[in-house]
Amino acid sequence: QVQLVESGGGLVQAGGSLRLSCAASGSIFTINTMGWYRQAPGEQRELVATITRGGETNYADSVKGRFTISRDNAKNTVYLQMNSLKPDDTAMYYCRVVVRGVPYWGQGTQVTVSS
Repeated sequence: QVQLVESGGGLVQAGGSLRLSCAASGSIFTINTMGWYRQAPGEQRELVATITRGGETNYADSVKGRFTISRDNAKNTVYLQMNSLKPDDTAMYYCRVVVRGVPYWGQGTQVTVSS
């Protein structure tokens, strides 16, 4: 089993910044892809950003240039630096990691951006 603990969400004004963290623990041998997804009320969960073990990144068009995903393989932790936040970024943010082909999800951390 793999456990994920997310932190860093909160309330911020438009234009502000937040940094999310997600630490993985448990039966971890090698974490392949790590990523962040988000889900707003009444909407489907959508990809925000992913990063491979080698550092290759992928971003949703809506966050390109504003968000940066990174990871620390030694700490089994993935980060999401969110700058220039907009009210449309308001959502529950979920961490997702893939270990030996099996996806695991965090419990989510709320990000609310006020206008």
